[in-house]
Amino acid sequence: MPVIEKHPVPDQISLFSTFVPFLKSLPFDRLPGLESQLKMAPLNRKQDIMTLGKGMDATLSAVLFLFYPLENGHTATVFIQRPSYNGAHGGQISFPGGRLEPTDPGLDFTALRETHEEVGVPPHTVEILGKLSELFIPPSNFIVSPYVGITQKRPRFIPDEKEVESILEIELSDFFQPAHCQTRELSLIGGYRLTTPCFVINDRIIWGATAMMISEFLELVRKG
Repeated sequence: MPVIEKHPVPDQISLFSTFVPFLKSLPFDRLPGLESQLKMAPLNRKQDIMTLGKGMDATLSAVLFLFYPLENGHTATVFIQRPSYNGAHGGQISFPGGRLEPTDPGLDFTALRETHEEVGVPPHTVEILGKLSELFIPPSNFIVSPYVGITQKRPRFIPDEKEVESILEIELSDFFQPAHCQTRELSLIGGYRLTTPCFVINDRIIWGATAMMISEFLELVRKG
C-alpha cells in the first residue's frame, strides 16, 4: 500500500480560512520532488518517469491545482474527467491544464488560460502561490508544471463540452484519509491493464500523473 495513507489530516487544512495562511507559508523553494511523486506512480512506468523526459523532445505543459472554499467553509479543489477516447488520457481524472502555446508568455499563464478554457474560472480571480516539481508523463510525452493557486470564493464552473465530461470537486482533507489511498489494477481504454497506487474518492479513481502531483503536495503540507 502507498506510504501516504499513514499520515493524519493536518489541523490547518480543513477550513479555507486557516488553510490560506498555511499555504502561503509553505516552502515551495524546497520541494519534496521526484521521490514523493514516485510513491503514487504506476508500477511499470517508474523507470520511464525517472528519465525526466531527457532526450525525448517532450511537450511543455501546465496544470492548476486550485483551492477555494465550499459553502461549509471547507477547503476544496477541482478536477476534470476527460471524455472517453482512444488516447493516452481518455476517460482519466486530471487537473485542468494543457500544453504551452506559442503565444503564452509563460507556463503559469498556460495553467490559468487552460483552466479558464476548460472549466470557466477567470484568470484574474486566481492568485498563484507556488509551483510543484515538473513531472514527465511517458504515455503522452509531456513535461507538466503544476501550479498551486487560490480563489477566494467557489467558482461558477462552466465545463468545456469537448474537453470535459464532468467536473469533480473534492475536499483537500479527503486525500489524507487512509481508506482513500489504495492500489488497484486498472483496465484502460484499448484493453491495456496496469497496477498502480491511486486515490479512490466517491467511487472515482485518481491515478497516474495527477496522483503523483497530489502526492508531492501532500508531503509538502505534512512537512510545512
